[in-house]
Amino acid sequence: MTALHKKEFGNAFTEAFEGDDSGDRTPRQTPGKLYSKAQPTPVSAPQLLSWSKNLAEELEITYPSPEDLEILAGNRVTKSMRPYASCYAGHQFGNWAGQLGDGRAINLGEWSSKKGIFELQLKGAGPTAYSRHADGRAVLRSSVREYLMSEAMHHLGIPTTRALALVATGDQILRDMFYNGNPAFEPGAIVTRVAPSFLRFGNFELLAAQQDRVQLEQLINWTIDRYFPHLTEENRILKWFAEVVEKTAFLMSEWQRVGFVHGVMNTDNMSILGLTIDYGPYSFLDNYDHNFTPNTTDLPGRRYAFGNQPSIGYWNLGRLANAISLLFEETEGLEEVLSTYEKHFWDHYYGMMGRKLGLDQVGKEEKELISDFEKALSGIQPDMTIFYRLLADLPSEITPENILQHFAPSFYHDLKPVEEDLFTKLITDYAKRRKTNNTSPEASRNLMNRNNPRIILRNYLLHEAIEGLEKGDNSLFEKLQKAMQAPYAGQGFEELVKKRPQWAETKAGCSMLSCSS
Repeated sequence: MTALHKKEFGNAFTEAFEGDDSGDRTPRQTPGKLYSKAQPTPVSAPQLLSWSKNLAEELEITYPSPEDLEILAGNRVTKSMRPYASCYAGHQFGNWAGQLGDGRAINLGEWSSKKGIFELQLKGAGPTAYSRHADGRAVLRSSVREYLMSEAMHHLGIPTTRALALVATGDQILRDMFYNGNPAFEPGAIVTRVAPSFLRFGNFELLAAQQDRVQLEQLINWTIDRYFPHLTEENRILKWFAEVVEKTAFLMSEWQRVGFVHGVMNTDNMSILGLTIDYGPYSFLDNYDHNFTPNTTDLPGRRYAFGNQPSIGYWNLGRLANAISLLFEETEGLEEVLSTYEKHFWDHYYGMMGRKLGLDQVGKEEKELISDFEKALSGIQPDMTIFYRLLADLPSEITPENILQHFAPSFYHDLKPVEEDLFTKLITDYAKRRKTNNTSPEASRNLMNRNNPRIILRNYLLHEAIEGLEKGDNSLFEKLQKAMQAPYAGQGFEELVKKRPQWAETKAGCSMLSCSS
């Protein structure tokens, strides 16, 4: 175990590529540069609000001393750190946005441990050359959401960036939460984010847009050497792209498994390693609605709604393929690799749904049943999380009355007669298929309960936890932090296993959020 202030940080990225080392944080274009030096801006009164003990143990980092807290707050940079903000571009809501970059995230350097090499990044540590007209800060509500959800997704078993620390800055930050002309001061905070790499599709799009073939090829080869070292043979770029396609398809199926809605799937928010990255206006589904988007900026088109996420993953990969096509005289190979996305996704999806439904095999009849589930659930819209946990423990006697009574806790409205008929037929057909498909009822239940979480971080719970922290009460925050470490547990934290209450259906921060959330 090593203290942050005593560690010798690595700086492989800044040593490999050209950046703007002036330290000038004036918002500007930096053509030909993959990053800009960015010194964190000190804060007035840092206070450690939370520390991810299990992540720290994995990284072999000791609990922060006063000197370490200064690093986590951006008040201190050690001699081995070379803090910088990455430069990248991207497509936002389907439109080319040009140069973007880390406007409020500053990479401190690379931390090595027995688990590997990880980048440590401060989010909310002050302005960079890519902050545009913003202040580079983050508020407590958005920082709490990122901190808790990063770790929650990890414990759900979903590829994700991680969060090591949450620090209150002691400063007030002016924010217009819904961009509607009602700004207000909010407490500031900083999250320490951790990932093997924060490279995203937009890093490669930037260089392609600049027609910088030399640096694009250099960045791709550096990425392969560092994160895909098994790709040593010819056509390694195509093989690398194939792995990115497969990883992205898998990630999309995993989001669908737990009902996670990212909310802002721009190409600059897509990880080249297939990680969930950049937690902003996200949400888990409450009622099962394919058209649900938690992001006010995504209305009315709902481009990034829950049901659209798999197709947007494909669209974003198409933009990445366009970028790296700069290195190819013929694009047939790239097009062929991109076309594998559909098969990868559906293979992952049907396998995932088989596990959610407790089925050992997924053949033609099971796929038809899965389709029936999608249609029925989309129409009736039960609480997704509660429904699937109830599904694991079907009543011993399958009758329409027993079915409706058993699943009543998951319904958000009284079912109409036609809905009752549709639902009871679905469950009856499923019960028959489940009996003939798997090894034993117990094995089926265990499989389902390992793949269907019982506890998720619902937006209304996050909202209440944030309100509590702002008033100096951390009890719900601490409870959520403990509960998210065992999302599949069969008991405990009963008060968190409830449907979204009616008051939260339209309350700001519970039902809809903005990109500043």
